[in-house]
Amino acid sequence: MSFRLTNGVFYGWIIVAVFLVIQAVMMGIASSFTVFFKSIEAEFELTRTVTSAISSVSMILIPISGFFGGWALDKYGPRIVLIAMGLITGLSLVLTSRTGAAWQVFLTYSVLLAIGMGPVYVVATSTVSRWFNKKRGLAVGIAGSGEGLGTITMAPLSNFLISRFNWKTAYLIIGLITWAVVIPLSRLLKKEPKEIGAFPDGVNTEEQGMTGVNPDANTHESGMSLTETLKTRGFWAVAGIWFFFSFCMSMLFTHIVPHVTDIGITATEGAIIISIMGAARVAGMIGLGIVADRAGRKKVAIVSTLVMAGAMVWLVWVQELWMFYVFAVIYGLGNGGLFSGVTSLLGDTFGLDRLGSILGLLEIGWGIGAGIGPLIGGFIYDTSSSYSLAFVLGAGSMAAITFLVVMLQSTSSHQYEQAGNDKPAK
Repeated sequence: MSFRLTNGVFYGWIIVAVFLVIQAVMMGIASSFTVFFKSIEAEFELTRTVTSAISSVSMILIPISGFFGGWALDKYGPRIVLIAMGLITGLSLVLTSRTGAAWQVFLTYSVLLAIGMGPVYVVATSTVSRWFNKKRGLAVGIAGSGEGLGTITMAPLSNFLISRFNWKTAYLIIGLITWAVVIPLSRLLKKEPKEIGAFPDGVNTEEQGMTGVNPDANTHESGMSLTETLKTRGFWAVAGIWFFFSFCMSMLFTHIVPHVTDIGITATEGAIIISIMGAARVAGMIGLGIVADRAGRKKVAIVSTLVMAGAMVWLVWVQELWMFYVFAVIYGLGNGGLFSGVTSLLGDTFGLDRLGSILGLLEIGWGIGAGIGPLIGGFIYDTSSSYSLAFVLGAGSMAAITFLVVMLQSTSSHQYEQAGNDKPAK
């Protein structure tokens, strides 16, 4: 089978496009919880801490599901894994639409949604990394921008459905959309270029002979074992990066709409703020992903982190709608740049052979941060009637990432020399 389509498009870009759409749906569901926040709070007469826990429990469980998803990816490939994820995610939302008590929401949304969507980042990043080497930063940036695209579309859609019907009907409709989009697209996925006679980045047989590219070194045989990975400083540095990244991001995305509505901005305008953040994140992932491939992935990650830290500090004093729009642009750009910079470094740091399982382990850091962030934000508000301290903590977590990024190192150069490749960019 030819590794190019009839119009000359490398199939790896089809893989990227599929993951862009799938992540838009799944990650958009998670980021739109802030739009449902006050409806669920009022429905079951909950405090903001308890309401935040609905999202936090799901985030805490994601690492477990992410690890098993990464293991299943390495063993069975992305197609089977994504079909199962689509089925479970849609079922989670459909069942959530039928709940009558808060404890039921914890089961149907917090637990079942974590099982369904938990591995999406692991599966997407690991698969795309196998299809690209030189253009990995751009590829993972485009695929990852699906999360931003989901924020752009799902938050306004959720707000419209809630205002038109109610929050339960909104989740029912979104669950049906998930089934209709994710399951069919999953059938287009393939694990690595070798399955269709391809090489990373679409290098053909003649180019392979001239450049000495060894596809095995880039797509299957290179990489550390799980035991070796756990002993590296890089693993714990990335785990810390994901912890602080998700702590700030999950706290912000959970509480930003409740915060703006508290100061008199409408829920519709709050959804627009989320959408702007998502659009800027898409721009950051793609634009800064290209910059990362050319100027250095570490540099982009560090600058992006400092930009986000400054944005979170400024958020403490933001009161006007236009100021929230400016914040959304700055934070979104930095968020996308950090994602692209660090994600594209992962293949360089750990190799590709067991990247799915390694990313699953790294999800532990992400899940803990994502679980704690919304809870701390809710607790701070319940005790002080303000989110100021929460935003300052978010800025501090961004500053901490800067030092952790500096600690990252690529895999040893002799691995790439043996593979006949240049040493990857740091």
